[in-house]
Amino acid sequence: MFESLSGKMSGVFEGLSKRGKLSEDDVAEAMREVRLAMLDADVALPVVRDFVNKVRERAVGHEVLESISPGQAVAKIVNDALIDALGGAGAVPLDLNAPAPVPILMVGLQGSGKTTTSGKIALRLSQRDRRKVLLASLDVQRPAAQLQLQQLAERAGVGSLPIVSGEGPVQIARRALDVGRREGYDVVILDTAGRLSIDEALMQEVRDVREATRPVETLLVVDAMTGQDAVNTAQRFNEAVGITGVVMSRMDGDARGGAALSMRAVTGAPIKLVGTGEKLEALEEFYPERVAGRILGLGDIAGLVERASETLDHEEGERVAKKMMAGKFDLDDYASQLRQINKMGSISGIMGMLPGMGKMKDILESKDADAVAIFRKHQAIISSMTKDERKTPAILKASRKKRIAAGSGTTVQDVNKLLKQFDDMSTMMKRINKMGLGGMKKMLSGLMSGAGPGGAPGGGFGGGGFPRR
Repeated sequence: MFESLSGKMSGVFEGLSKRGKLSEDDVAEAMREVRLAMLDADVALPVVRDFVNKVRERAVGHEVLESISPGQAVAKIVNDALIDALGGAGAVPLDLNAPAPVPILMVGLQGSGKTTTSGKIALRLSQRDRRKVLLASLDVQRPAAQLQLQQLAERAGVGSLPIVSGEGPVQIARRALDVGRREGYDVVILDTAGRLSIDEALMQEVRDVREATRPVETLLVVDAMTGQDAVNTAQRFNEAVGITGVVMSRMDGDARGGAALSMRAVTGAPIKLVGTGEKLEALEEFYPERVAGRILGLGDIAGLVERASETLDHEEGERVAKKMMAGKFDLDDYASQLRQINKMGSISGIMGMLPGMGKMKDILESKDADAVAIFRKHQAIISSMTKDERKTPAILKASRKKRIAAGSGTTVQDVNKLLKQFDDMSTMMKRINKMGLGGMKKMLSGLMSGAGPGGAPGGGFGGGGFPRR
């Protein structure tokens, strides 16, 4: 998401940074490029006009044109304007400030990810906020829709409303709130039916349910991959039934991102949550400043740290780190680290959250370096080994390698590559252990200064970046 827009924006600012002092013509040219980039990203035309006008007004001011680094000054203005367009700094949380059970109404078109998103929100409220959640499907149109939500509830570990055949959406909604009151639920999530397109029957059904339940939150789920259609859908739902927030699904996809930039300006409703994957855990709060940072290549370190703290097993990480530093790292430990990395999501997604790593991500992709595929291959190879082989890789001779390759669906060459990488890693950790903290500091200072040990320029380092013995 936003990859194309980010690349074009970065190009604009690189051009500005090379010009020294800026003229009004330079700013006008840059704004033309920004306008084209946003239109190409499928941002709504009124939003683009408003955005470019705001930036231009501030960018031609005296403090920018006379600035020592005008390119950076314009980038800061664009960053601030992006944050405003996305709804202002800070996430907008779900409103649960009402007597229990709090009704949350989920609306949207069929195929937008509404039912899965309902399960994701239930899991989030249950695990993070320690709320007792009841899921209820009001979709009597789509075959097995109620059964699907029931299965999602089981996976999320939350309650689900028993299915009673023959009931209409309003009856189901009233029964859900009644069960919620009697059984002490904090939140009741009502998943309404969708349609392939907006029609009056769909809107009337949602209005009837809203009148019967008086929801505290009416969340519209839109598919970010549908671009401008998602904005049109949001506008129609907002005009017909009123929405309090937007949840964008498939934000991990390769869409152009214009829907997210247009949503707040078109509907007035904030984007509250975003779906970032297929798993039930893949739901995040929407922070405009973080998204703006990623669009402009500034990264999202806060988001990366937050994701790491939620997904990684820190005790396991510390255990493996101690073994590595002691030089006792084995293939079981390596497999453990691969599992931890996979929990964080795609490598390209992680790299997109690091400042200035957009170009590196392009290099990796241009060389077809699919890191996730490599990790999975390594996991398959390690899983095909015996316990003794994982503990002592040195015993792996030709016959064992053939068996492991056959069992993991790989080749002997793949097995050899893994063993070579593991051996290099083990050697590196042993050297670090021997050097101690003082040696590490000396080595790092040499790397940072561009000199080898003893101040020798350039060289002085053997294979793997360590001092020659």
